[in-house]
Amino acid sequence: MYPSTRFSVAPMLDWTDRHCRYFHRLMSKEALLYTEMVTTGAIIHGKGDFLAYNEEEHPLALQLGGSNPVDLARCAKLAAERGYDEINLNVGCPSDRVQNGKFGACLMGEAELVAQCVAAMREVADIPVTVKTRIGIDEQDSYEFLTHFVDTVSTKGGCDNFIIHARKAWLKGLSPKENREIPPLDYPRVYQLKQDFPQLTMAINGGIKTFEEMEQHLQHLDGVMVGREAYQSPYLMAEVDQHLFGSDRPVMKRREVVEAMYPYIERQLANGSYLGHITRHMLGLFQSMPGARQWRRYISENAHKPGAGIEVVQQALAKIPAELDV
Repeated sequence: MYPSTRFSVAPMLDWTDRHCRYFHRLMSKEALLYTEMVTTGAIIHGKGDFLAYNEEEHPLALQLGGSNPVDLARCAKLAAERGYDEINLNVGCPSDRVQNGKFGACLMGEAELVAQCVAAMREVADIPVTVKTRIGIDEQDSYEFLTHFVDTVSTKGGCDNFIIHARKAWLKGLSPKENREIPPLDYPRVYQLKQDFPQLTMAINGGIKTFEEMEQHLQHLDGVMVGREAYQSPYLMAEVDQHLFGSDRPVMKRREVVEAMYPYIERQLANGSYLGHITRHMLGLFQSMPGARQWRRYISENAHKPGAGIEVVQQALAKIPAELDV
């Protein structure tokens, strides 16, 4: 039995909402799924339920954004009570909005504070508290800086599980999108970190696209986290359990995945959700297959219309050639 942390889908703002996670969970029973980052302020002061999820999504981790240990502890306690399987602290997001709120990647420069935050959450929640971070920020990108951060947060905060995005973050001058693409990847540095902290669980994130790459990383580390590839080519999720968890369950076909979404879509529409909010996550399912463009276009043009229902998805599926056994 492999732990779910062996493969996870990265928390991605505006992408990994509960509709996306339900869709991914249909294809993989084993992967660990993450929420979008939710700020402590939204949970404590916001209108609406920022901790809502579908029971089917387990195993599920909540990613929190914040830097106040009292607020983080309060949210961690709520999350544990709501049944989340893990709480993750965001020490990797480089956006200006996040910096102004004093959370995300800028916290890498405040290892003692991060340790206090983790310790406060661990005290009130009986589920794992993990940290997702980068390999450095701005000019603070030496290996010594990274090891000091991990050492401080693990020894003083009690964190024993880190997800390392193998790029540094530029806090000034690059957009979040550029920060995911421009700073070079340094996988060997993350491998070295695991060698130097063998007692810690470590997963790697950044630029990972194929199962061959994942298996290569898993020779050095405990887990891989995949972001954009799992979103833009979601059928990858259908083979995760077989490739990485030793499952002998048959791989779902793409058509089966779409049809398995029908009951969920109908339930959500009955509860007032808009079709487009669900189907936008499904657009890449037939990536590079005959009919993929027509599938995407039909959904994109029709799912947002008033009263759009399940028939839009059925009509879109009809654009995929029937003779294709996919």
